Amino acid sequence: MRSPSSVLNSLASKSEDSTYIYKRLYRNLYNPEFYYIAYQKIYAKQGNMTQGVDGKTIDGMSLKRIDNLIEALKTESYQPKPVKRVYIPKKNGKRRPLGIPSMDDKLIQEVVRMVLESIYEGTFSKSSHGFRPNRSCHTALMEIKKHFDGTRWFIEGDIESFFDNINHHKLISILRRRIQDEKFINLIWKFLRAGYLEVWEYHKTHSGSPQGGIISPILANIYLNEFDKHVEQTIIKFNRGTQRKLNPTYSKINKKLTKLRKVLQEEELSEDKQRDIILTIKELREKRSNTPVVKPHDEDFKRMYYTRYADDFLIGMIGGKQEALQVKQKLAEFLKDDLQLNLSQEKTLITHSSKPARFLGYDVMISRNQDRKMCKDGRMRRTKSYTCTLNVPHEKWVDKLKDLRVLKITPNDTWKPVHRASLIHLDDLEILQIYNAQIRGMYNYYKLAKNVSVLNKFYYHMKYSLYKTFANKYKTSINKITNKYCENGVFTVTYSTKKGVQKSMLYSEGFTCNTKIKANESYDLLVNEQKNKGETSLIDRLKATTCEWCGKTNIPLEMHHIRRIKDLKGKAKWEKWMIGRRRKTVALCHECHRDLHNGKLD
Repeated sequence: MRSPSSVLNSLASKSEDSTYIYKRLYRNLYNPEFYYIAYQKIYAKQGNMTQGVDGKTIDGMSLKRIDNLIEALKTESYQPKPVKRVYIPKKNGKRRPLGIPSMDDKLIQEVVRMVLESIYEGTFSKSSHGFRPNRSCHTALMEIKKHFDGTRWFIEGDIESFFDNINHHKLISILRRRIQDEKFINLIWKFLRAGYLEVWEYHKTHSGSPQGGIISPILANIYLNEFDKHVEQTIIKFNRGTQRKLNPTYSKINKKLTKLRKVLQEEELSEDKQRDIILTIKELREKRSNTPVVKPHDEDFKRMYYTRYADDFLIGMIGGKQEALQVKQKLAEFLKDDLQLNLSQEKTLITHSSKPARFLGYDVMISRNQDRKMCKDGRMRRTKSYTCTLNVPHEKWVDKLKDLRVLKITPNDTWKPVHRASLIHLDDLEILQIYNAQIRGMYNYYKLAKNVSVLNKFYYHMKYSLYKTFANKYKTSINKITNKYCENGVFTVTYSTKKGVQKSMLYSEGFTCNTKIKANESYDLLVNEQKNKGETSLIDRLKATTCEWCGKTNIPLEMHHIRRIKDLKGKAKWEKWMIGRRRKTVALCHECHRDLHNGKLD
């Protein structure tokens, strides 16, 4: 059989040709190499240790299990299991439904996702950033920062319950435009109609993407690519003119200044007359610096910009409010008529650019700063006028402190850092690592913001909460804790390893704006296949047919998985073995795997 990289590269090479029709895709699901790569990609996620409705997890994965899946696909007897639905709390007190698919379904869905991504990635809009290789929230935000200069009106778009309301028939009709393989299409149909179990009661799914499914993001992008194309056509029709016309008022001031300078240079004037002209020039310059260079409302110049991340999008417009209202209405009609979706009237806002628009947790703002700056060509310019900037919203870092239970606000509005009782039972290093991860996580997400330095306030409360947590743990004072743990003013935990004494310090690298984005690691199959050839590859270990515990050879193996290494107590020999190798997996024969779960392996 052809290698997965050859198959996917071949599919991707024809992706940009919108007239090309893909056939015989289903046969690729018979290739076990696809499942090996899929397993290697998804095995480390902790959610794979949560049971689906079939009671199975990723634990016990084997070559035979993969072969059985392929056989079921060949006979078309494979039927996805209903998703197990559970609920998790939301910030507003409501509950969010969460779907847990079976492990076998996840494996097949990952293979289908790879195929679909190769077919459609080349056709997706440059304005789409959600769930795509080398794209992220940060790439969406940087696109806005780069292109939204001059915006007068924002349309903050939100599609109502998008993932629950995808029309199955419409989605399948979109897929059939490029895919002529009914076996492949029918498999996707099965996933869409698999249903879900809630408190062991089965419910059919008549719309929406598979909840918690690996293929849901790519199906969502395929569906909303229709919307992206419509918006791009709207932009082409809306845009007008090549550049703004000069502001007549600005031009008049310039002419007066030119005339007065000429009088000063060419005519012989008394000192009083010269003084009066110089004062007039100064006043005119001041007036000019506060006058727009171009016409603020130029009917012959219109622009529209668009960026989308999943079901949220932001549109920036150089035009009037009435035009923004018309665009919003037309987009709502397209979503309703063509995609059977609703634009949320409550969350879709039209905002004047003198106020911030909220997108992906950032405040998108258009600067009104008219300060002039000397440029490299020696001319003074208003470099910040109507430029797009990104800011950290005040409530985001405050709410984060509240969510972490680090901050207490008294009735008289006094802010007070507090200890975290839930962490006291952990060892010193674990507590420090949790605080560091939360501080770094906040900074890494908001590092694009111009005012990211406000996170120093977030850091202050986190730091003193850390001090108070340690003080509470050891029943002592903050002063004694800082005297014991701080080295050169930085909180430090010392611990021993095989390599000797190590030190871990509280984050102290500061909070400066950093617009450099590290591209997400794209799933390059060729690279991953090469990695999988290594000695530690999961599949190589399964194929070795040698039990890593008892040493028996020429026998089928099952891969034992654990959720996290730190969950191991280190009492049993097999636990010490996994801790020593820092592995969350061990390849065992059936007997050893059975004995491990029965507590009889040692």
